[in-house]
Amino acid sequence: MSEPDLERKAGRRENGSKMLHAEVGGLSVAYERTGDGPALVLLHGFTHDSRVWRPQLESLSDQFTVIAWDAPGAGQSADPPETFEIGDWADCLAGLLDTAGVESAHVLGLSWGGLLAQEFCRRHAARVQSLVLADTYAGWKVSLPEPIPEERLAACLRDASLPNSQFVPKYLPGMFGANPTQETRDELAGIMADFHPIGFRLMATSSYADTRDLLPNIRVPTLLVWGDVDARSPLTVAHQLHDAIPGARLAILPGAGHVSNLEQPAQFDAEVREFCLSVSVA
Repeated sequence: MSEPDLERKAGRRENGSKMLHAEVGGLSVAYERTGDGPALVLLHGFTHDSRVWRPQLESLSDQFTVIAWDAPGAGQSADPPETFEIGDWADCLAGLLDTAGVESAHVLGLSWGGLLAQEFCRRHAARVQSLVLADTYAGWKVSLPEPIPEERLAACLRDASLPNSQFVPKYLPGMFGANPTQETRDELAGIMADFHPIGFRLMATSSYADTRDLLPNIRVPTLLVWGDVDARSPLTVAHQLHDAIPGARLAILPGAGHVSNLEQPAQFDAEVREFCLSVSVA
């Protein structure tokens, strides 16, 4: 799709920023693109959409072309079919980057987006300049002790049918550390209120993925960014990934919980900026 075609399919967010829409594999996929420089692709978690990256879109676009998508099943993107798996999202992301004219990028994934980033690296390694994995997993069933993975998945499958008035209060508290600002809480609550039941269910199911075989074979520079009070993916998981991925670096953000990019944006952005610029220079 040409740039004029993308412009015609563009929408507007409440803050006035422009959303682009591309047709990928029969799905309408929404994404935001801003800035100039090396490409930095941002992949959100399973109760979120691209709006969770607002601080990074604002901060990092001075030195990067920042692309934040709404994964199929989230935000302004279409819901995928019931057969969609993590590999399908990875291939869809590759198709979106084709449409956007991006051959390779720094790929940053938060939570479920970190699992997607790992799978994208597995399937499209030549397109990954570096990986930034934030508050994520090697799959629930291998990163979390029993019986948490089974209980978490069962709860997600059940809660996908909840109205947003019940869904948000149930899932919002676990996203933060002890002292998020009310503004930050309200911002994330507004994003989570727009969750897609189908997308949430499929993303939760795909969170059972097992990436242990991939981790020792990752050959691109990798940064792990973790909130030290993350309750959903504890710091022990960060150390597991750090030990498994050759040459990985670990940056710990004091006081941050699971959505560390929104809770401690200045620290998060500084770590990502320094790392990606160092890779670009190298």
